[in-house]
Amino acid sequence: MINSDEARVRLIEKAGTDSDFRKSLLENPTKVVEDEFGVNLPEGFSIKVHEQSASEAHLVLPPSSRLENEDLRSIAGGGGCWA
Repeated sequence: MINSDEARVRLIEKAGTDSDFRKSLLENPTKVVEDEFGVNLPEGFSIKVHEQSASEAHLVLPPSSRLENEDLRSIAGGGGCWA
């Protein structure tokens, strides 16, 4: 099974050499990923593809792992402490 870093490299490399693939990836990334890797992504999951230019760069941050106080109260089983 291919991991997300390998998938990303494969998509970028193919988009760099195949202009039709690049256009499709920009227009409908979810379908292209499903077709390219033979997978079905979960309903509601989306993929965004951005094309950088000489005057623009994109920074992608990972999801925030911080839990809100209400979330912490709901999972705290009473008395335990996680470091």
